[in-house]
Amino acid sequence: MNEMLANILHMIIVWSRDNLITVVLIVLGTWVVSKFIKRLVARLIRRAVPRSSFTSEAAEKKREETLISIIGGFVSMFIWVVAFLMVLDSFGVPIGALITGAGIIGVALGFGSQSLVKDMINGLFIIAENQFRIGDVVTIADRTGTVEGLTLRTTKLRQLDGTLHYIPNGEIKVTSNESMDFSMIDLTVDVGYNSDIDQVREVINQIGQDIATDPDFTDDIIEAPYFLRVGALADYSIKIHILGKVLPKKQYHITGILRERIKKAFEREGIEIPYPTNIQYSRTEK
Repeated sequence: MNEMLANILHMIIVWSRDNLITVVLIVLGTWVVSKFIKRLVARLIRRAVPRSSFTSEAAEKKREETLISIIGGFVSMFIWVVAFLMVLDSFGVPIGALITGAGIIGVALGFGSQSLVKDMINGLFIIAENQFRIGDVVTIADRTGTVEGLTLRTTKLRQLDGTLHYIPNGEIKVTSNESMDFSMIDLTVDVGYNSDIDQVREVINQIGQDIATDPDFTDDIIEAPYFLRVGALADYSIKIHILGKVLPKKQYHITGILRERIKKAFEREGIEIPYPTNIQYSRTEK
């Protein structure tokens, strides 16, 4: 028994003398390389990520840190796996056979997790390209709602009626984002055929300027609503097309204010807002 313990102790001493320094150097070298690579990745991402003048600095920083964490984590994990294999090699473990076995297992797992890998890769591109962010109003697969959650694997979309959808990122093909950079006011109002178009233009443009300079709304307005054109000559009205540019997700509120002020101004200026009417004739028999 004592002889066995002595042999084991001797083997440990011999291994330590021959390999301990190598293992320590591998670990230290890996730690240094990992730190350097992660800093390099962070610097490259900060340079590569496109910036928008409409997005807050805090939101941009959050996206950068998310990408740095994800990509840096993958790179660091790969470096430490290589270091682990080098340590095993110093123990005399045949890493060639180990890599071959791991490759076979990896192929088997790959077939079973193709959708998961697809989800994560697509999620990475969604975040990297800033296709949409938490809080954005988007349309995905004919569902429109607010993005409440975004991970590498799934997107959580809350519809106006409260329904929460969990959408795998791999299934997202086309995304329509109503909140990216800015939103547009796109409004059509009807006026009667007896209306003076120049007067209508003047009234609408003045309303747009009043809203843009109103302290309650001025921070939300990028371009004041204005008379764009006569959109159509309809059966019973002239359709006026109004356009404006506002901050993301502010278009609905500002459009409501615009409608309210147009209604009051048209009543004040005597501009008719027509609507369909039915005229009934009755015949009196003599």
